[in-house]
Amino acid sequence: MSVEELTGQRSVDINSDVGESFGAFRVGEDDGVMESVTSVNVAAGFHGGDPRTIQSVVNRARERGIAVGAHPGFPDLVGFGRRDMRLSAEEIRADVLYQIGAVHAFTQAAGIPLRHVKPHGQLNNMAVKDGAMAEAIADAIRSFDSSLILIAYGGELTRAGEAAGLRVAHEVFADREYQGDGTLVSRSSAHAVIHDPQKIAERTVRMVKEGRAVAIGGEVISVRVDTICVHGDTPGAADAARALRQALETNGIQVQPLAP
Repeated sequence: MSVEELTGQRSVDINSDVGESFGAFRVGEDDGVMESVTSVNVAAGFHGGDPRTIQSVVNRARERGIAVGAHPGFPDLVGFGRRDMRLSAEEIRADVLYQIGAVHAFTQAAGIPLRHVKPHGQLNNMAVKDGAMAEAIADAIRSFDSSLILIAYGGELTRAGEAAGLRVAHEVFADREYQGDGTLVSRSSAHAVIHDPQKIAERTVRMVKEGRAVAIGGEVISVRVDTICVHGDTPGAADAARALRQALETNGIQVQPLAP
């Protein structure tokens, strides 16, 4: 039987966080990664990115036929949005709304749609566990455009998105280790990030085909896979994205952007 017959999985999206450079400070392997992915999440200036970087990435995505989404994060350039911040729900809503608007300005100028929103870093991780934060993010997206897809990897953020009437695309992380509860291993751990392209490809194909992932402690957890993340700022990201796409297609899994 085919993968589709076994799992109902006809296609998946590969997304990557890009546009995280700021001025002369260069981050990530945007050009290399964009050769293999089908969606990009564009930083909006809070954890990384600046107007000219957003414009450049959006235009390159348009040229390659890659779907574009906003990648809002905490206002934390120094910590790259990966530090806990205790903001009110109203602050989070306003910050997310602002960042969606920033990326949308450049997609509109480029003549392409803004397709989705994916929270970044600790804003994402904290919203998976914090219902108030999750609802603030979902409300900001719905207020801007209720047709936007929310990319989420579970917990309160998925619940809040669905409750707000948003379409939620379920995400897995190709290059990150999981805890037994389905959350990500903290980046403070030396084992949080996976760098071997072959391991990344093999484990992710299993996630798509079986709907399961093996956590760092050996636990088997259930996952839903609409889109797969390869972090653009991880060293070797371009090689990982290339290996992942080749492995998916070799296994009969179609790779394409999330349907609007």
